[in-house]
Amino acid sequence: MTNTPRTRNLLSGLAGAAALALVAAGCSGGTGGSSGGAASDAVQACNDVNADYPSGPIELVVPWAAGGGTDGVARLIGDQLSGQIGTNVNVVNRTGGSGVVGHQAMVDAAPDGQTIGLVTVEIGMMHHQGLTDISGEDLTAISQMNEDGAGITVAADAEWETAEELLTHIKENPGEVTASGTGQGGIWHLALMGMLLDNDIPLDAVNFVPSEGAAPALQELVAGGIDMTTNALGESKTMLDSGRAKALGVMGSERDPAFPDVETLQEQLGSDYSMSVWRGIAGPLGIEPTVVEELECHLGLIAESDEFNEFMTDSGLGVKYAGAEDFQTLMREDDAAKGEVMQEAGLAK
Repeated sequence: MTNTPRTRNLLSGLAGAAALALVAAGCSGGTGGSSGGAASDAVQACNDVNADYPSGPIELVVPWAAGGGTDGVARLIGDQLSGQIGTNVNVVNRTGGSGVVGHQAMVDAAPDGQTIGLVTVEIGMMHHQGLTDISGEDLTAISQMNEDGAGITVAADAEWETAEELLTHIKENPGEVTASGTGQGGIWHLALMGMLLDNDIPLDAVNFVPSEGAAPALQELVAGGIDMTTNALGESKTMLDSGRAKALGVMGSERDPAFPDVETLQEQLGSDYSMSVWRGIAGPLGIEPTVVEELECHLGLIAESDEFNEFMTDSGLGVKYAGAEDFQTLMREDDAAKGEVMQEAGLAK
């Protein structure tokens, strides 16, 4: 693992120097690795931020069901955090209400750092849909761990080779193209609506067919039932790798590292529009700053660990780390951006 500028930016706080030594040595962020001394020093530096924390087992709330991608990410983070912080980290799935139940559990927890959660992008969407009153402003951000831009995927034999060609076709042939990728009002539906709005294309120029998620939508795509999907490229990886589908673009602020040849909309159209999903660790308001700093330090090591990066790559997920302050800003700005698109697209209540 190289000591890149991104690596230097993500590690902050009292453990920064020791953590950077760990990364420079090319070790895992856990307690193992080929240079166990450097790893131990970095972990100990994190633990020294607040010697009284934790006071017992930590509960890590997941607002989505066991067995899914979010659950898998949470369980790996929990396992690595447990090894570093020296106590059990118990992953608890609090499902229901399209993510409301689990996120509400994070908001309602005692602000002692003993209950944290894997917050997802839906925290900035649910209240616009009238599902809840809570938002990212009701949480203490700790660390962002992941981000994936919405991809534009079509069948391998589709006539379009770029997002620009596809959008031109939609403009000239309104109502001819059918899309899917998620349920009505879901994140990938929102991605499609935002892209159309950004390119001054009427929202009814594309027929949207709700699905139970990206997997069934992609099956329908290669079967010829729909023309495009707007899910994350990692979710399309199997179809792309097998040559049954092709990616025309990505709605991220930068290219997806797992798909470096797929251009962004900025590169193709000069558009600043982006739509991404993300995951991160947060807790209730009022957590002591040194507890936040200690957790942020540990999560920075996890984000740079080989184990975490290999898992995310194998799962088709992108690694994007940001510390507490930047993650809080992301939640606030993302909430506003998604709310604006949802209002314009008629998806907000």
